[in-house]
Amino acid sequence: MIIEPKTRGFICLTSHPTGCEQNVLNQIEYVKERPVKNGPKKVLVIGASTGFGLASRITAAYGSNAATIGAFFEKPPSEGRPASPGWYNSAAFEAQAHKDGLYAKSINGDAFSNEIKAQTIDLIKSDLGEIDLLVYSLASPVRTHPDTGERFKSVLKPIGQTFTDNTVDFHTGEVKEISIEPGTEEDIKNTVAVMGGEDWQMWIDALKSAGVLSEDFKTVAYSYIGPSLTEAVYRKGTIGRAKDHLEATAFKITDALKAINGQAYVSVNKALVTQASSAIPVIPLYISLLYKVMKEEGIHEGCIEQIERLFNARLYAENLELDEAGRIRIDDWEMRDDIQAKVLELWKQATTETLPNIGDLKGYETDFYNLFGFKVDGVDYDKDVNEMVDIPGLQE
Repeated sequence: MIIEPKTRGFICLTSHPTGCEQNVLNQIEYVKERPVKNGPKKVLVIGASTGFGLASRITAAYGSNAATIGAFFEKPPSEGRPASPGWYNSAAFEAQAHKDGLYAKSINGDAFSNEIKAQTIDLIKSDLGEIDLLVYSLASPVRTHPDTGERFKSVLKPIGQTFTDNTVDFHTGEVKEISIEPGTEEDIKNTVAVMGGEDWQMWIDALKSAGVLSEDFKTVAYSYIGPSLTEAVYRKGTIGRAKDHLEATAFKITDALKAINGQAYVSVNKALVTQASSAIPVIPLYISLLYKVMKEEGIHEGCIEQIERLFNARLYAENLELDEAGRIRIDDWEMRDDIQAKVLELWKQATTETLPNIGDLKGYETDFYNLFGFKVDGVDYDKDVNEMVDIPGLQE
């Protein structure tokens, strides 16, 4: 079939297998040239199919020849209907990994559930024995609690007062004002339940009880802080409370892993175009201005550049360079004073008319479509493609 992008708001309803494959191969090539010294050897990535999770799996596999297990929740293809992009990403990664002699298997299902945890533990026991790194990169809007069955839905809202500022519709380029009503205590509780650290802790507890964590085991989860421009709706909003909980959980996990000299870290990453960030008001406008400034300075990074630097310059380097709250800061280039000052200046000038010149809306849009395998250099989108792609190492 010929597959074209069909968008609705901040999501794309279709994805392109060849474009997704090319994206994955590009990331693999990037990492191959930057091996990770003393990197991990047996790795589990929760949320391994897109964004930072996919980049983590690629960096582990191709940076240090690690065996990887990926857990994710993706929609398989059916006749005439493409799979979700994470399905095609995982299929491309595993096909290439197997060709290159690397162990790679995947589990598709609800990572919040006890069943998927148990299935993953069984696979580790039978194939790897133990793991030395767990990357927690789960981004989901809803969570069903595995023990109580309660269903939580996260929201992106400010706390305390209505938030009003500019955002951009990146499909049309229109800069417009948006207002978001404040979240309730219930909203905060739900968002923390979905995006906080409870499930990360549950994974570690289950793996530890099963005896599949190696000596000197590491685990890392991903967070974001961002600038003053976005803090009302992000870091000081409902999602910020969830990130606070996630970051506090890292210390609890480290405490629980003392016997094996285990360590849990939160890495604060830079603002990037992801399926999640596209849904956050204000963020698309901020990112389009940030991209312009960072590209001009020659310090722009995508997911794979961020995660390769995280592994090489922090996680497996002599000095983690933790901040005062004990976090790894790989958003350090984004948050440089000179970068933020330039973005703030551009923010004041941003209108529908000025944005094409002062921002990088085209870069934002390209990155968005790339997430779904579209607008990828070197791919012929007029060619028929087979939507029925299997993930070679998928466990049933």
